[in-house]
Amino acid sequence: MKYTNHILVCILLMVNFSGFAQYGKQKKADTLFNKFSFVKAANEYKELIENNYNKDYATRRLADCYAYLRDPNNAAIYYKKAVEQENVPIEYYYSYAQALRGIKDYKNSRIWLERFKDSGGVINANDFEKDVNFITNVFNAKQQYFLDKISFNSKFSDFGAFEHNGKIYFASSRDEGVSVKRLYGWNEQPFLDVYVADVGTKTNVDHTAKIKGDVNSIYHDGPVTITKDGKTMYFSRNNLDEYGLSKDKKGISNMKIYKATFRDSIWTDIEDLSINHAEYSTQHPALNKDDSKLYFTSDLPGGFGGSDIYIADINPDGTLGVPKNLGEVINTKNSEGFPFINNEGTLFFSSDGHPGLGLLDIFGTIKGENGEFVDVINLGIPINSNKDDFSFSMNANGIAGYFASNRTGGLGDDDIYAYHRVQTLQLEGVVSDAINTKPIANSIITLFNDKDEQIAYMVTDENGFYQINIDRNKDYKIVGSQVKYIDDYRTFTSKNLQTMLTTITANLLLNPVQDVVKLAELNTIYFDFDKHNIRTDAALELDKIVNLMQNEYPEMVIRIESHTDSRGELSYNDKLSIDRANSTYEYLISKGIDPSRITEHEGFGERRLTNGCENGAKCEENEHQLNRRTQFIVVKME
Repeated sequence: MKYTNHILVCILLMVNFSGFAQYGKQKKADTLFNKFSFVKAANEYKELIENNYNKDYATRRLADCYAYLRDPNNAAIYYKKAVEQENVPIEYYYSYAQALRGIKDYKNSRIWLERFKDSGGVINANDFEKDVNFITNVFNAKQQYFLDKISFNSKFSDFGAFEHNGKIYFASSRDEGVSVKRLYGWNEQPFLDVYVADVGTKTNVDHTAKIKGDVNSIYHDGPVTITKDGKTMYFSRNNLDEYGLSKDKKGISNMKIYKATFRDSIWTDIEDLSINHAEYSTQHPALNKDDSKLYFTSDLPGGFGGSDIYIADINPDGTLGVPKNLGEVINTKNSEGFPFINNEGTLFFSSDGHPGLGLLDIFGTIKGENGEFVDVINLGIPINSNKDDFSFSMNANGIAGYFASNRTGGLGDDDIYAYHRVQTLQLEGVVSDAINTKPIANSIITLFNDKDEQIAYMVTDENGFYQINIDRNKDYKIVGSQVKYIDDYRTFTSKNLQTMLTTITANLLLNPVQDVVKLAELNTIYFDFDKHNIRTDAALELDKIVNLMQNEYPEMVIRIESHTDSRGELSYNDKLSIDRANSTYEYLISKGIDPSRITEHEGFGERRLTNGCENGAKCEENEHQLNRRTQFIVVKME
């Protein structure tokens, strides 16, 4: 019995590890996907599929990964599997059609576009053209982003917003509270300054919110980026010398990137950088995750045209390496700028040279297996519009961030917009004992779809907690199981939920089975041949039930049933079994169990054998031992 229990424990531990590992892998895959790290995300989704964990969900995500990696062959394989799923979102009909077009299967592509249309999807006239960009169409098959209101825009230009340690930094030409206003001749607005406010602020931001120190000058300052430790700031500024604005040979005051240090609660010690030059502009600084590389925009000679995006190494001593152009996948003959790099190393930028919706549009980059840039994706509506859209940033979670636009409907010239992506919906809950409400660790959680097909499983943690990612707009059933309990389940739906809702709670209550042997992980107690005394091993098991009745289930009532083997006279065995029942009863009473909680203590002699060892049967001693026993029957739990 003990050996069997050890095996059971090992199995539970293996299931527990596997369940948590698969959930962790799914969560990691979704995070990578949201951050445009599609190569890594694809590898995680493939493992989920191989382990049959939330397989339908992982299949659709994997298909999307291949689409974004401009791999229509693999995309078509997995989109085909996706569209065969029950109640698959109709945008996957569209994505499959685009993947089929990518492999030049125009006949079937048209069939699936028609199916998309017949299911309620909207098809543009050019969706039937053979030269429509595969990846852009897939990405924009459904809305990826949703806008949120910002309360601190002004009637002037506001842009370059990003978060750092609970603060939001941005550039603005607002002049509220300033007595002397200096106007920029280009647009007749005040010059830019750098502002800082608390994330989520609901109040207006005036001149008192300008960052403290030497960063802001009487000319343009901003946008900025700050190192993770909060000690160094890189920022754009007009080319200044001791006499004021410094101009190039054409009489233009170009932009430079400067560095400032945070000391004594102010930004000071302004430094010019080696990448700057009086004859061209350098601006829009951005840092990678570990602050080892500086991205920026420049019209350096030898570029592809207009302004390009460059990268320079940041040496340990703070000096910069030689700038390197990011190449023709990113840069065009027109203008690129406002780079931003998320925590996964994905570059976002603005351009009017790549196919877009209007003037400047915001793009995300796709990297191949070796980390090289292979393509760019237009982020689509509502991030982009028919006007200028730029200065994109993303929070660490890959779900929310900011950008700026001069689109119609804004408050001023350029306005800051916040966005969020629809977050993965999570099902979570706690599995508890229905009698004492204590959490049940290592409970097996199984998730079923509306066809009663298993799609995911895991095991609760030490606090009885579980969490599983699920699809929106689906019906589900969740089942909780434990070897000591009766299964409990809940049916629920994720249909018609608000996009900001990220969690559905489904707590489960398991009723203990009416068998204390299982309930207490109690082994049946056994007796020696022709004896009724409580053996040492039996006492240990009885102590378990004492603890159970006193501490776990104070209202539980039981019945005692004792038995013998078949050897000896029937009448003698009847008396011996009663003696065994009495011994068991007296032991429990001696340990403090109220007699009223034991309704009966009966002996049944040899009448209820557990095997075929009847009179005359040839049985080994260990087989007879199985019949010399006392069992416990639960009469009442509460």
